[in-house]
Amino acid sequence: MNEEVSAKLKLMRQTLAETETQAIRLRGTDWFAWATAGASHTVLLTSETGVAEVLVTAEGAWILTDEIEAQRLKDEELPPNFQVHISPWAEADKRETFVREITNAGKVLSDKPVLGEQPLPASLQNRKRVLMPSELERYRQIGLQASQAMTEVLTAAEPTWTEYQLAGAGAEALWTRGLHPAVTLVAGERRLPLYRHATPTAEPIGRQAMMVFCARGYGLYANLTRFVSFGNLSNENAELHRHIREIEAVTLNLSQPGTALNAIYHALAQAYTQHGFPHTILEHHQGGTTGYLAREIIATPTATDTLTAGMALAWNPSVRGAKIEDTFVMLEDGKLENLTFDSNFPSVEVEGRLRAVPLVK
Repeated sequence: MNEEVSAKLKLMRQTLAETETQAIRLRGTDWFAWATAGASHTVLLTSETGVAEVLVTAEGAWILTDEIEAQRLKDEELPPNFQVHISPWAEADKRETFVREITNAGKVLSDKPVLGEQPLPASLQNRKRVLMPSELERYRQIGLQASQAMTEVLTAAEPTWTEYQLAGAGAEALWTRGLHPAVTLVAGERRLPLYRHATPTAEPIGRQAMMVFCARGYGLYANLTRFVSFGNLSNENAELHRHIREIEAVTLNLSQPGTALNAIYHALAQAYTQHGFPHTILEHHQGGTTGYLAREIIATPTATDTLTAGMALAWNPSVRGAKIEDTFVMLEDGKLENLTFDSNFPSVEVEGRLRAVPLVK
């Protein structure tokens, strides 16, 4: 961890030199976790920022926080590479005074710039999206834990459960493993064909259900979607899932270093049309790169960002009633490693990859 943080501090200081600025200030949950090798400043799960910030200059590195949080962060979260600056919770202006003094009122870069600060350059943003070996090891842990939680819950599910119950069981299974349930979507039999982002309701799930996780651990997101069916799928439903697996294969085959995200988007649009769903790509985003955000960059017709070895990917092609999603990492040899694969969940081989299919109970 210390070596990883040291490498990232070096990257940030190179950015300061290249941009002739005096400090980098990181407020977002994603950047805080990245800079600290997976520490969390989160108390309110729904907030994009937390209870502490990172401040880096050419000479020093600090965590900026208050008396409420400082001791816990020191004891349980922070690597030793940082000093901790504590300001009174009721006097936020004292934190700003400290930053001005440390930087001699100079220029500051920030992921969430305010008060004359400047945005982070694209070069540093791109480095954040490429995983170091130590980050990948943590990601493997998170992906396996998230997929095992999903398997556990769908195996236990009953058709009489409400969508709230299924989502609650999912959140419990994630929390039990130390993961934040950032997203737990559930659609039962009636709502499944109607909504892509199906937030849970009090309806019983009925004969089938879809559950979606965006599970966060060490700041990294494991994104996956699974289905459960109580009784065999109808021929129509089975065909929908087959189509979506084949459409996804187009995306995965194109996920190679140097490929632009918009090229994958256009290939997906063509695949939908070839499978008889010509306008479906417009009904939901198709995913893109992931990592310290559930989606770092979403593939669109104008997204010219190119893929690089070490990036994580989460594609989620869907049609009404069927969807597929896992979190992959693109390795140095161009191969994709499925971080959210669970051998205990049913799967079939699609173009050389094992892909999840609905769990039939």
